[in-house]
Amino acid sequence: MKYLLKHISFAIIAIFQLLPFSVFAQINTEQVMIIGRNALYFDDYLLAIQYFNQAIRAKPYLAEPYLYRGIAKLQLEDYLGAEEDCSLALERNPFIVDAYQVRGVARQTMNKNELAIEDYDKGLEFMPEDRFFLINKAIAHESLKQYSKSDSTYATLVRLYPKFPNAYLGRAQLHLALSDTVSAIADIDKCLTLKKNNVNAYVMRSDIYARYNKDFKLALSDMDEAIRLQPQNSSYFVNRAYLKYNLDDYYGAIADYDYALDLNGDDAVAHFNRGLLLAQVQDDDKAIKDFTFVISRDPSNIMALYNRAELYARTGAYRNAIADYDKVIDKVSDIPGLYFARSESKRNIGDMAGGESDYNISRKMYDDMLKGKRKTTQITENNNEESSNGDYGDNAVSKADPDEVIAKFRQLLTVDADHEVVPEYDGKTRGRIQDNNYRIDAEPQYMLSYYQVINSLQNTSNFMREVNNLNEASVLPFELIIANSMPTLLDSQIERHFASIDYYNSLISTSEPRAVDYFARAIDFMMVKNYEAAIADLNKALELSPKFLLAYFARANVRYQKSIMESQINRVYPLTAHNSDVKSKIFQTQPFGESDITPVNQRADFDGVISDYNKVLELSPRNMYAYYNMGCIYLEMQEFTEALKAFSTAIEIRPDFGQAYYNRGLVYLRLGNRDSGVNDLSKAGELGIMPSYSVLKRMLR
Repeated sequence: MKYLLKHISFAIIAIFQLLPFSVFAQINTEQVMIIGRNALYFDDYLLAIQYFNQAIRAKPYLAEPYLYRGIAKLQLEDYLGAEEDCSLALERNPFIVDAYQVRGVARQTMNKNELAIEDYDKGLEFMPEDRFFLINKAIAHESLKQYSKSDSTYATLVRLYPKFPNAYLGRAQLHLALSDTVSAIADIDKCLTLKKNNVNAYVMRSDIYARYNKDFKLALSDMDEAIRLQPQNSSYFVNRAYLKYNLDDYYGAIADYDYALDLNGDDAVAHFNRGLLLAQVQDDDKAIKDFTFVISRDPSNIMALYNRAELYARTGAYRNAIADYDKVIDKVSDIPGLYFARSESKRNIGDMAGGESDYNISRKMYDDMLKGKRKTTQITENNNEESSNGDYGDNAVSKADPDEVIAKFRQLLTVDADHEVVPEYDGKTRGRIQDNNYRIDAEPQYMLSYYQVINSLQNTSNFMREVNNLNEASVLPFELIIANSMPTLLDSQIERHFASIDYYNSLISTSEPRAVDYFARAIDFMMVKNYEAAIADLNKALELSPKFLLAYFARANVRYQKSIMESQINRVYPLTAHNSDVKSKIFQTQPFGESDITPVNQRADFDGVISDYNKVLELSPRNMYAYYNMGCIYLEMQEFTEALKAFSTAIEIRPDFGQAYYNRGLVYLRLGNRDSGVNDLSKAGELGIMPSYSVLKRMLR
């Protein structure tokens, strides 16, 4: 925001430099909104907010800029800001249905469930069968413990959408709140019948089997499936280790903790649990290291301190043991076993008087308990029976038998089972969320840029002779690169490009422009997603220099981005206050198959893009990036034979082209050539394209 107030003039000048007429101190609000929606579509929420700010400053009476800014804020988890913007939108136009939905989700996330229900009810007046309004309303009622209202809403939802998996999963969550595990499992089974790859359903059912039924084998089977679907979720490995432990598979449990910590080395629960199991198999030094890690994160963790003290005593580090016992006793001073244990360590270092004193305290406490005079602090249940939140600090105490307390010091913890059904917006808020989590996406095209995301697994560098020559000529404001992974720009970077646009505006208006000047400004426009302006500048660059290869390449890049945006944007972000055709979509997991790699943008017009890449190849016949990008285009157009040829040519030019192997592997799979597809994916994985292994695992299971 601060950036916008300071530099909004740059954006205004940049936008209007290429309009057919110039209007000082005004902006084309429709153009600004389109660019903002472009940024929103591509998940560049900070940039989108800046464009919507411009529209609001120009025409504060319009409702849509507030709505779209609220959507961007929702994705940035600024729920209060999203709520306020949607309220401002509704003040200007109370008939924008999406604003009720976005504001309802924001309010529900902030636990303003009563207000969220009001929004959902208002939305349902306009769209009485919208499943997102219905499921969110049901969840809100459940959060308020209004179980009968929640159940009634779920009944309506299931009647209207009998094949909506999340309706059954949400109702299963309601059944659990009512302790009806039989009905909960029945609804989860129905959910999985409709959507067999719904990971939350497996996690929820596993939790029920373990927590309520004590059927650890069935729980393990479901957790195995959850891990197969989301192998990067460390908490699933922590919970599966707990299940394996209950099935007496200690080393299997330790292996799962090892893997969880490979994924998330800061997971204190995994360190704690692994320490317990390592202690049980007498690997004391490693166990001590795990407890030390937990204590380094939480010095008051009495459970880790107690277990480390036990290990110190067992390994002869009595002074260390005494120091840990001191800290535990300082927190829970009424457990006789602690004094007895400390007395033994004191005697082992020759402190006979201290040992005798602790022993006497311990004996007196036991005697008082036997006489009913004293109750002992107890660590609250925090394993799979009571709470699954990994709570092992000071806040987990009550009163009970001292032996039970000591036993709980040695119990494994679980972490929150991540299966809660949460409020949903219907997908218009998040770029490509329509490509669900289990869709297999091709590796993206290579673009001219000033930024890239570094992949440390890929050792090869991207080189294009023409890019190198242009950089050596020092005619651009920043170093140009070619990359296929772009980060979201920071405020400072966005500011830099608006300032650069302003510079070129002045340069082009006061001197005879060169092709490279238009090219440079086009790249700046592309960085801030003003595609119309970028194409106009590249056209002028090519008029001045018809053999400017990089201008063709950049224009292909921009035309591609603009084309896929235009093929989706009115469907994803319709700019209308009266959106009567918002039949919400639930974006859930799909089983692996053809639908997983179906192109997203089948309707986009790519003729101009292909034409520009052909021109690049005419000027540079061995430009592997042009062949690769054309392969990506043909893959999206489902012209698989052409895609195969293009990727194969790129690989001939560069035999270590991992992205080309990966995408060609997907093409082979679509053509039914499983063996060639698997070979290409394996090669791509070897070259550092990590999604290859996920696809291979699913293909070979």
